[in-house]
Amino acid sequence: MGRGDKKSKKGKRTAGSFGVTRNKKAIKTRLKRVASKKGTAAVAEAPAKKRTAAKKKAE
Repeated sequence: MGRGDKKSKKGKRTAGSFGVTRNKKAIKTRLKRVASKKGTAAVAEAPAKKRTAAKKKAE
């Protein structure tokens, strides 16, 4: 736990990360990949049926 460790305060100061240790670029690319897979699956499925309100019978 020293200067090279980004999880310690001293390591954050040395790296100049201001407390951000997670790699945002890798996270964003992974999220884009998952979103694109979901998007293609949604297009392949049949469109959802529209729900209509039930009409009340006149008494």
